[in-house]
Amino acid sequence: MPQIILTASCPVRPGIVAAISIFLAEQGCNIHDSSQFSDIANDRFFMRLSFESESGVTRAALTEGFAETASSFEMDYAFHDPSEKMKVVIMVSRFGHCLNDLLYRWRIGALPIDIVAVISNHMDYQKVVVNHDLPFHCIKVTKQNKPEAEAEQMRIVRESGADLIVLARYMQILSDEMCQEMSGRIINIHHSFLPSFKGANPYKQAFERGVKLIGATSHYVTADLDEGPIIEQDTVRVTHAQSPSDYVSLGRDVESQVLARAIHAHIHRRVFMNRDKTVVFPASPGEYASERMG
Repeated sequence: MPQIILTASCPVRPGIVAAISIFLAEQGCNIHDSSQFSDIANDRFFMRLSFESESGVTRAALTEGFAETASSFEMDYAFHDPSEKMKVVIMVSRFGHCLNDLLYRWRIGALPIDIVAVISNHMDYQKVVVNHDLPFHCIKVTKQNKPEAEAEQMRIVRESGADLIVLARYMQILSDEMCQEMSGRIINIHHSFLPSFKGANPYKQAFERGVKLIGATSHYVTADLDEGPIIEQDTVRVTHAQSPSDYVSLGRDVESQVLARAIHAHIHRRVFMNRDKTVVFPASPGEYASERMG
């Protein structure tokens, strides 16, 4: 029996869950997993359901049939087929730890995506990407050619049918136009320290200040640099006995893990935009195990 995911958001009001459940029951569908959240402050309700269609009803029929119910709740909704892998373009510069981690997870089936292209402004990882039988595009970016370079990047995104861009330590700032066109479909990763350090050698700065926590933040990209809605974060503890190179190694490791978890949540439709932040539902039962088996 085909599995289907329903994502829905609407203003908070009574009867939403009941209306959805009744509709699915009438269509011969069996709910397996359900997550929901009401943000009272923003008057917004969010829900993610995974279910099986025992009657064989199609996504198209569900989408059409649910329209009246959704309209009565002013609901944004979509039915998704989890077996359809999301098409992803990865962008990288000269730090390859996140790229290599994503390629490994993709190869073993732990990250079920369809990587349709890797774009870089350097040639460093051409061989790595080509050895994975993936298209590699080197697009140099300078102050003089930035609009043309970005136009070429977006051509690749459009022609490949990519649903998501992942900035795997891509060290160029994207234009407002690109951020707006791909709103909610660009994920970035960067380090995060307490206190915060910017500019050159942030890990060296952190070491010199005796930082005790190294972290990473993955977020959607907006026109506000590194201030988009946060999807995933994590930290690792360091001590006075560790060197600046230890800080770098630990930082790269936590960056790779956080980025992979953010992508995993996005492709499984577990992330909802909620103004300047996100609602992220936990993984469904068996979500990771089924991918490893596949």
